[in-house]
Amino acid sequence: MTSQNHPTEDNPKRQWLLQDFEIGKPLGKGKFGRVYVAREIKSKYVVALKVIFKEQIEKCRIQHQLRREMEIQTNLNHPNVLRLYGWFHDAERVFLILEYAHNGELYKELKRKDHFSEKQAATYILSLTKALAYCHEKNVIHRDIKPENLLLDHEGRLKIADFGWSVQSRSKRHTMCGTLDYLAPEMVESKAHDYAVDNWTLGILSYEFLYGAPPFEAESQADTFKRIMKVDLSFPSTPSVSLEAKHLINQLLVKDSTKRLSLQKIVEHPWIIKNADPTGICKK
Repeated sequence: MTSQNHPTEDNPKRQWLLQDFEIGKPLGKGKFGRVYVAREIKSKYVVALKVIFKEQIEKCRIQHQLRREMEIQTNLNHPNVLRLYGWFHDAERVFLILEYAHNGELYKELKRKDHFSEKQAATYILSLTKALAYCHEKNVIHRDIKPENLLLDHEGRLKIADFGWSVQSRSKRHTMCGTLDYLAPEMVESKAHDYAVDNWTLGILSYEFLYGAPPFEAESQADTFKRIMKVDLSFPSTPSVSLEAKHLINQLLVKDSTKRLSLQKIVEHPWIIKNADPTGICKK
């Protein structure tokens, strides 16, 4: 499958129809529709087809958000970002033709294992850092990186998926979005924020990959808010995690966004250099 051209490579301006695809099993169900594995009949190329109902789009007033997501993702081409090859629509539905990530959500892999080894965690963090550096160069802030939005391809390579909360921005933003456990303090306070919110999330994910749960998890939303605001960070004694890993997490989970470790410095961090596989392929 990897050697074949994907369906839009030969004719990027092609108009698609549902009849061009054989639809397979459902891969997942989201708030606005479903995702199916599908095969483009002519090229035999396997893709994921995301089906979104227009009625839901209008009801939830997400036309603008969806269009923005489609525009952003179509223009991104990086080995750790899920490709959006194209889209089409009929009277009732919008169809997104996406790269198929054979191994599904990283979240499920984490739940199955409870936590990752330092090598696996560092490899994922390096892949994510490279992908975010690429996005930031294109003026895209993701703002909603979490294990449910990270997928694994057939080789175990990480792919950033959902761009629903992304923005193309050269200036600071004020909207609060994303998932509570992963929100940076400036977003919790609804203050202006910039690319550094993604750097904060890398700290949260480093912690969650190594310990199996995000660091500021609490019984209620209000308590999670308080813990984020105080950067109430503690490291459990089990599983045992190296000092270098804790050092990286401490450098990223900094309340002052200007003092967070830069993406370039993450790539050069001793923990990453020692543990990450630069190919981005995680050995099981």
